[in-house]
Amino acid sequence: MLKFILRRLGTMILTALCLTFIVFFLTNLPPNLEKLAKSEAGSRISDAEVQSWLAKNGYAQPLLVRYGEWLGVVPGWTDETTSGQMTGRCVKRGMTAEDVPTFCGILQGEWGFSTVFKDEVDTIISRRLGLTGILMGFVMLVMVPSALVIGVLAGMREGSRLDRTLSTASIATTATPEYVSGVIFIAVFASSAVGLKWFSGTATSAMDNITFNNFTLPVLTIALYGIGYIARMTRASMAEVMTAQYIRTARLKGVSFPNIVLKHALRNALIAPFTVIMLQFPWLLNGVVIVETLFNYKGFGWTLVEAAGNNDIELLLACSVVAVFVVLVTQLISDIGYVFLNPRIRIS
Repeated sequence: MLKFILRRLGTMILTALCLTFIVFFLTNLPPNLEKLAKSEAGSRISDAEVQSWLAKNGYAQPLLVRYGEWLGVVPGWTDETTSGQMTGRCVKRGMTAEDVPTFCGILQGEWGFSTVFKDEVDTIISRRLGLTGILMGFVMLVMVPSALVIGVLAGMREGSRLDRTLSTASIATTATPEYVSGVIFIAVFASSAVGLKWFSGTATSAMDNITFNNFTLPVLTIALYGIGYIARMTRASMAEVMTAQYIRTARLKGVSFPNIVLKHALRNALIAPFTVIMLQFPWLLNGVVIVETLFNYKGFGWTLVEAAGNNDIELLLACSVVAVFVVLVTQLISDIGYVFLNPRIRIS
């Protein structure tokens, strides 16, 4: 088991390096750097002034060098102005030459400075990610139990009217994107034009005070799609388990149907949905980008959209690191959990 985890960790590190380098390369393309220079130094500066600004701020170095500086494995660039003042990646206001650290990348906890929000990136990410974590927590509380109940009820009697009804509803919810269901919810339940103004609060106010009125629609918008997907996977797994030989043997022995479902079928049927549930966390990061923008809930997804729309390179890179980390960690937890739940894999 230890070798399995170490092997997975090695793969995670290699994958993270590859993905972050791709994002770093795309965000540091010449048009993006030129746009950054003009947004910081003035939109009417000449091409020569753009190149001068990029050189003074360390963007003229080779891409691999800048990537190493961003990671924190290559010494940060430094420069001295004509007045004798030192500037550089690792130089902060009030620092003397002796106080400037050699390395100042994400490995040292230095995430950079946001050009849009005018604040440290790590401060922004921690605040916004916390808000998204609250949203995702409520979504999981609604989504997972509902999906498992629907999937088990549909799968334990395959082909019945209940199975067909629940399966049709699951397919319908999965086929409805968040931006469609969100607009429908707002139009029907939060708009005074329709007459069903049940939810008068805004998701922006939920950032400070979560209530039923201001948080229900964002949670339902995200959960609706996931409920159908997990329910379908649970239904397929449950239907397969119910046709297994040991279930037939239990029936022949006279075991009641509820006991067959709860004591024999349910545990084995939940092995596959467990993996699917863990993989919902990366999907939720994509879902919140749409929902947070739609409901103006200023969490991680909203921040990612703002960073991308305003060419905030440092913040955009930080968002990519968080997204990659969440995906890789949830996959590792999923693999470990699957090994523990499935005795055949654990023994082998």
